Amino acid sequence: MRKKRYVTLLEIMIVILLIGIISSVVGYNMKGSLDKGKAFKTEQAQRQLRDILLLSVAEGEDIEEVVRRPFDYLEKSGLAKDTKSLLVDGWNKPFDLKVKDNKTDIEVKSKNLEKYYSKKGVQKEKSSDNEEYYY
Repeated sequence: MRKKRYVTLLEIMIVILLIGIISSVVGYNMKGSLDKGKAFKTEQAQRQLRDILLLSVAEGEDIEEVVRRPFDYLEKSGLAKDTKSLLVDGWNKPFDLKVKDNKTDIEVKSKNLEKYYSKKGVQKEKSSDNEEYYY
């Protein structure tokens, strides 16, 4: 005669514990990947937003007005697919736009991107027209 073997409560608890440990490790690693993705999206949006707004200025628009009403000028240009998403960073916070001192350039900043880079230990190096980051 064969004995029937049942799964004990202890075995079930061990399996659940192992699944929990594996899930937490995967979740922890995904957090870093998500932050990298948000940083990348923010960098690309900053460049694209600055370029489109500077195109409006090159077409004769007042730079102060372009910075004051970026949504209108993005819509008017027709170069941005999703205008609303271009005006926010990867963390879904609006960009800080300001006219640089020379009145011919626009600065697009994200506080969350700066926090991310300072947390990662990335230093900012300014060149003539772009900001480059390095480890």
